[in-house]
Amino acid sequence: MKHCCVIGLGYIGLPTAALLANSGYQVSGLDINHKVVEKINKGVIHIVEPSLDELVKKAIRNGSLKARTSPISADIFLIAVPTPFKKTSGEIPIPNIDYVFQAIKTILGVLKSGDLIIIESTCPLGTTKNISEIIYKESGKNIDEINIAYCPERVLPGNIIKELISNDRVIGGLTSKASFEAKKFYSSFCKGNLYTTNAKTAELIKLTENAYRDVNIAFANELSILCDSVDINVGELISLANHHPRVNILQPGCGVGGHCIAIDPWFIAHEAPEITPLIQTARKVNNLKSKWVVKKIITRSNQLEKELSRKPIIGCMGLSFKANVDDLRESPALEITSTLIDLGENILVCDPNIISHSNIQIDTIETVIKGSDILVFLVAHKEFSTIDLKDINIIDFCGITSLN
Repeated sequence: MKHCCVIGLGYIGLPTAALLANSGYQVSGLDINHKVVEKINKGVIHIVEPSLDELVKKAIRNGSLKARTSPISADIFLIAVPTPFKKTSGEIPIPNIDYVFQAIKTILGVLKSGDLIIIESTCPLGTTKNISEIIYKESGKNIDEINIAYCPERVLPGNIIKELISNDRVIGGLTSKASFEAKKFYSSFCKGNLYTTNAKTAELIKLTENAYRDVNIAFANELSILCDSVDINVGELISLANHHPRVNILQPGCGVGGHCIAIDPWFIAHEAPEITPLIQTARKVNNLKSKWVVKKIITRSNQLEKELSRKPIIGCMGLSFKANVDDLRESPALEITSTLIDLGENILVCDPNIISHSNIQIDTIETVIKGSDILVFLVAHKEFSTIDLKDINIIDFCGITSLN
């Protein structure tokens, strides 16, 4: 039985580790968070993801998965750690891949000839090659001895387990042997097509996929702002425009969040700032949408204050970056809610997937509905679709009214 070490037990690493542990691998899950490690070893998950709890419990029970804080020898090392950006005074944030390099340095002491290292974390161009140079410098092992490949994840939170199995994958090895070994590994549990290329191309493919989505969302968000200014229903506009056989406009929201779409385009822009104006503009449009949403809410609040002769209570519906998950990374809903609080608005907040937050009190849906003068829908969680909206003052930024 092959031994696989998954480094980083977050939204991608834990589902991957659990799937591998239920697919014939002995899996060590590595994470620096002791509380996360303790939870997993008890068969308890720390994130919201359908079917994941069952897979983890089964793997822990049969001994095929064990979480650790320090590495042991393995045949395959899969890196799934965060790659955020460093916010700077400049317009373009700087990619931060410190966690990836730290992960590599962590396993140097247990690497042996013939091992396979796969990076799934989103990375700037050239990261895979840089990793090989770190390994050679620190251990003396070159790419003929250690197989190194890049294979970006491309799953959707809320459907991760299914998509880990069914989605096509792109694999970029530093050598043809590395590509072959990585493809053999993924073919053991993936039913999607597996395409091989070089590492640098694979790195840019991941960034391209999310920049493409960001650009298209920006178009929808810009349309929503335009329609509001000319008193046109943007939902109707997009629905009718999409009847054109070659038009497929996405649905607007209150911004763009998550660890991928809100970050990855900046990795491209940082690589080539002078020749990526469209990508940079899309990022700015989507960031602007959240600020525009705040202004719309404040305007409605001020109008209602005159009617009520008191400051109204605003019920913010949803905090996560997308529907039906608990992921708060780069969440526009969280940013909007936090801004409203900072501006002194009276706020009630609910999110059915989030139990508590360090800075924001989370109430039940019923409490927020009963206690609010305005309901502001920021995230289209499935629990919100059954709310009776009759006689409720609402502002809908996520299309929830079309689901009722």
